[in-house]
Amino acid sequence: GMTPYGVGIFTASLILAVMIIPFYASIGREVISLVPGELKEAAYSLGATRFEVIKNIILPYARSGVIAGILLAFGRAIGETMAVTMLIGNSNILPKSLFDPGNTMASVIANEFAEATGVTAASLLYIALVLFLVTTLVNLIGTIIIKKISISASKEVG
Repeated sequence: GMTPYGVGIFTASLILAVMIIPFYASIGREVISLVPGELKEAAYSLGATRFEVIKNIILPYARSGVIAGILLAFGRAIGETMAVTMLIGNSNILPKSLFDPGNTMASVIANEFAEATGVTAASLLYIALVLFLVTTLVNLIGTIIIKKISISASKEVG
């Protein structure tokens, strides 16, 4: 019951996940490397194990940066157009399973904008507006979460 071409929502999701892992991993590595060495050394000198240093020092100190990295990777995944467009199948019907072809807002815009005139062009602009609003909402929620977490992290560490 699956399409023999390998296109569909599952394939696009899998490739998109693989594409954003290096982006998030590099941000996470940089944020964790910014934890002051003095804090880690002080915890080790007091007899903390490696797990305790990670749990009680590194993660609270880097929590806001790690969450910011997750949100940046999520924003990048939302805005990804061409890889998803090539893999999702570009079907304008409601999919019944993960293996069926589908569409995203970005792929509809990419596929239809060149030939759009009149009402179709206006519809594509409305889709772009909705995509912009969703992205803005994710960024605003992320900013609020990062501020709350950085305040609580500074209270825990300090």
